[in-house]
Amino acid sequence: MNQARDAYDRIRDAIVEGRLAPSDRLIEQRLAADLNLSRTPIREALRRLQAEGLVISEANRGAIVRPVSEEEILDYYEMRCRLEAYASELAAERIEPDQLELLRSDAVEFERVVEHSDSTTESIRQVNAANKQLHGRIVEAARHPRLAQLLNQAVDAPLVFTAFRRYQIDERRRSAQFHYMITEAIANGEGRRAGNLMAEHIMQGRDALLENLAVTEK
Repeated sequence: MNQARDAYDRIRDAIVEGRLAPSDRLIEQRLAADLNLSRTPIREALRRLQAEGLVISEANRGAIVRPVSEEEILDYYEMRCRLEAYASELAAERIEPDQLELLRSDAVEFERVVEHSDSTTESIRQVNAANKQLHGRIVEAARHPRLAQLLNQAVDAPLVFTAFRRYQIDERRRSAQFHYMITEAIANGEGRRAGNLMAEHIMQGRDALLENLAVTEK
């Protein structure tokens, strides 16, 4: 594997999963030693992560994991809520039969993963991956390339992962139920209902993160 890509994947995973926390310094020499790579691919990976918005550079501190404020969480979820709600509305109008079949399979798979989930990182990875698959399917079914591009830029992977980590099993099950309801609204061509359900579903994640932020600040 290309060393820069390897460095990018491993550092990104550490940020998404919280092993590198917001405001942590990203020291090239230390990362190179930890990942058994030279500093050149580390530097390239950090530049890519900065372009992606996961890393920022500060004067006199160098690269750090981007911190997130309550205001940023609110703004992010408001934007994502509107974009994904619109994608769900379009999917209700445009989804193809084969896509609908796959979407229903995605909902079943998410529930299966949830029912076998616990609080370990590997388990949350599986929940997160199943969730990403279903949401991506809806965006694909919307057949709106520009909207897909905007959502690709808008979805904040560390926040989504943190929300799932915060969820108890009942909250994960509630997410599974929302997936089924959204899927059936799309299947029935009920665009407005699908959009409203998606908006409420996404706000679950926002609430979990805000609760986590409040606990952390105490």
